[in-house]
Amino acid sequence: MTRDNLLFAIIGILIGFIIGFMLANAILTREAAQRAAPQTAQQGQLPPNHPPVSGDQNTDPQQTFTQVQEAMKKAREHPDDFDAQLQAAQLEYQIQRFDQAIEYLLVANKLKPTDFNVLGMLGVANLDGGHFDAAEEWYRAALAKKPDDLAVLDGLCAALLSKGDAKGAEEAINKLAKIDPTNQDLKQFKDKLAEIKAGKK
Repeated sequence: MTRDNLLFAIIGILIGFIIGFMLANAILTREAAQRAAPQTAQQGQLPPNHPPVSGDQNTDPQQTFTQVQEAMKKAREHPDDFDAQLQAAQLEYQIQRFDQAIEYLLVANKLKPTDFNVLGMLGVANLDGGHFDAAEEWYRAALAKKPDDLAVLDGLCAALLSKGDAKGAEEAINKLAKIDPTNQDLKQFKDKLAEIKAGKK
């Protein structure tokens, strides 16, 4: 193969790589933007008093995706920046990428282990991500700092019921009823508890 032919072959391969990369990037961007669209059906799973983590649900999906990319880049480039980790986590949560949100929250927790809001947000993200044991652990850590926090106690009830822990759920529900007897979630929690108990008989 002559030198010119070798040069053309290399250029052809490079062009192929560039076109392939651009095509794959366009597909991934489109899929991520579709995932970023608000999915209101799943938003009802969160107890209403949770610490704010989701931001504005009416934003443009492409804009949200761009914000997430920028926040992720900043969080990666500045691993010691607590606020950067928190912002990335909030945006990941907003597009319902709960496991990714948890990763950033864990970094934020290492930077500020006693931050109550991060502890609560770790409970929320794990609950929505289906990690009920971890959600319980983080909610209990938050309650150790603020034992009567209604939002965290509400979330703990939801986590315990989701994992089928009738005894733990009953204790948490009784505590919630004592602190806030008019809590709008109490009936739902008690009904779910009755179902779990009936299923274990």
